[in-house]
Amino acid sequence: MPASLAVIGRMFALTALLTFVAIAPASAVSSRSYESQVVDRTNHHRSDHHKAKVKTQTCVDRWAESQAKWMAETKTLQHRPGRLQKVLKDCKLTGASENIAYGYSSGNKTVNAWMRSSGHRKNVLSGTMRYVGVGAVKKNGVWWVAQVFGTRK
Repeated sequence: MPASLAVIGRMFALTALLTFVAIAPASAVSSRSYESQVVDRTNHHRSDHHKAKVKTQTCVDRWAESQAKWMAETKTLQHRPGRLQKVLKDCKLTGASENIAYGYSSGNKTVNAWMRSSGHRKNVLSGTMRYVGVGAVKKNGVWWVAQVFGTRK
């Protein structure tokens, strides 16, 4: 009988652990996983529309990270004038575009929102873009996100 109680105790402990993992708060999402969701969801939509997948690229990623950090620090959802021209030059690109957002709890939700906006959707589905960088910064419980696309002819 004691052996069966031990088995029941282990099963209860395992069930409790699995329940805890299943209800872990969304705040457990890291910047890296949020950013990966944005890239994956973007490529999912691009694939659905017969567009080439974009690849992450260090230079445009650095610019996206910088934009997200600036927005979070200043609590400002805004494209900054002249930045895309600097991205073009710094990353040796012939084309660039940017999507920004804040307040979405996941990268998937962010991309889904962009797909409901004609300008953002156009950026996500642009057939000429080949590279992507994503920055996601959480400040005071709010996610600030920048996505930068780039291409070379």
